[in-house]
Amino acid sequence: MNDRELILARIRAAVTPGGPGDPGEPGEIVRDYLTSAGPHDEAGLTELLAERVADYRAVVHVTGEDEVAATIASALAVQGLTRPVVPGGLPAQWVPEGAVQDDPELSAEELEAAGGVVTGCAVAIAETGTIVLDAGPGQGRRALTLLPDYHLCVVRAGQIVAGVPQALAVLDPSRPLTWISGPSATSDIELNRVEGVHGPRTLEVVIVR
Repeated sequence: MNDRELILARIRAAVTPGGPGDPGEPGEIVRDYLTSAGPHDEAGLTELLAERVADYRAVVHVTGEDEVAATIASALAVQGLTRPVVPGGLPAQWVPEGAVQDDPELSAEELEAAGGVVTGCAVAIAETGTIVLDAGPGQGRRALTLLPDYHLCVVRAGQIVAGVPQALAVLDPSRPLTWISGPSATSDIELNRVEGVHGPRTLEVVIVR
């Protein structure tokens, strides 16, 4: 038996009740593993997400619903952004004054020149500090959050899940998913960190309690 045959035999043994050559149906795969060791209450998830997102060198704000608009306006003022891009479907109260709608779709040059974008998200993962966009309402197309140098993302507490398995359970795999864990960054063989290479250099997250 060569290596290829050995590997295939082990695969058959793992999924077939009677082992290699058994014509029976594959056995049931038991997935009773631990899916999350983190908190499951809303307050605990919010606190953990804020901590993990900050670990990625992102700017984090935790605020109430009635303070979101002011928090967005203040964050944009610090960045010196007066005409950020916003996607369709973003709640009206979150749209900052002077915002540019991505309708009709802006060109790549226009997105880069805008300097910043404000969006919502599909889900956020507390344990990994990851925000997931699926191009749904308030999120926009993928280019919208990859070309501008600054991305401000609003996350509602009800969108936060504990771990990746919980996120996958609510996401549609057929949609264009963008997984964001902090500002875009890479490093060379000497571990010199460079930010903003393949996405926003600055990520700011507003978590709404």
